[in-house]
Amino acid sequence: MIAVGKTLLSDDVIEEKFVCDLQKCKGACCVEGVSGAPLSKEETKILEDIYDKVKPYLTERGLKAIKKYGLHLTDDDGDLVTPLVNGKEECAYTIFENGMALCGIEKAWKDGVVDFRKPVSCHLYPIRITEHKNYDAVNYSEWDLCAPACKLGKKLKVPVYKFLKEALVRKYGHEWYNDLEKVVEEMEKAEK
Repeated sequence: MIAVGKTLLSDDVIEEKFVCDLQKCKGACCVEGVSGAPLSKEETKILEDIYDKVKPYLTERGLKAIKKYGLHLTDDDGDLVTPLVNGKEECAYTIFENGMALCGIEKAWKDGVVDFRKPVSCHLYPIRITEHKNYDAVNYSEWDLCAPACKLGKKLKVPVYKFLKEALVRKYGHEWYNDLEKVVEEMEKAEK
């Protein structure tokens, strides 16, 4: 484990290699899984505020799921999450373009319609964060459907934390990320 500020990172976040390969996985992380994307309380309010602007981007299936389940819900584990189509399929905010699953919220963000990119848990994937009373546990979540991303990451020699720099800065700030880089640099020097 690596301590940075009020976070504890698993070694995998530093050691494993990862670069999303959408051409191979087709955005399967928006479709697979047993629950929707984790949300913070603040994000549920944001979804409520931006929904009317995001709505035109969503599929009919997604709109029906939102009408049935709401913009967000609490899953069986008691976590706030996005709803799933039919309660078990893709995230209600998923859109499909050129055979790939993408985020409708992010599409609205790219078009400049909203200021919110997408849930930070999606932006951070394959990192998953568990909030504890005194710290956040920052862990790499290995999933078979991301095998192409692991292969590409190894080929390009890009560690998870570098691939997710923008998302980690979004979550914890530039100073935190700079501190992480310093810790990694010190670890690498110690290994030589």
